[in-house]
Amino acid sequence: MNPVMGKLLLIYLILINLAAFCLMWADKRRAEKRIWRIRERSLFLSAALGGSIGAIAGMYLFRHKTKHPSFVIGMPLILLFQTGAGLLLFLKLMH
Repeated sequence: MNPVMGKLLLIYLILINLAAFCLMWADKRRAEKRIWRIRERSLFLSAALGGSIGAIAGMYLFRHKTKHPSFVIGMPLILLFQTGAGLLLFLKLMH
């Protein structure tokens, strides 16, 4: 991977994780105010698009969705899959 692509990937990952973190925060605030909520599929999509670390951090920092097995199990599984895929891609690029 050339340096420009590497920098763009890093910027993307920072932004998507920040977005996932902010979505968790916003949904928690909306839950407290009992107003319109962010769909669970949107929270999972933000994690699946590369924001799993931000989503997990938001879950536990804001104590949001931590009693939902689909989140407690699903978010780490997404992170595990992404880590494995990233490692495989890295190893493929090194050869």
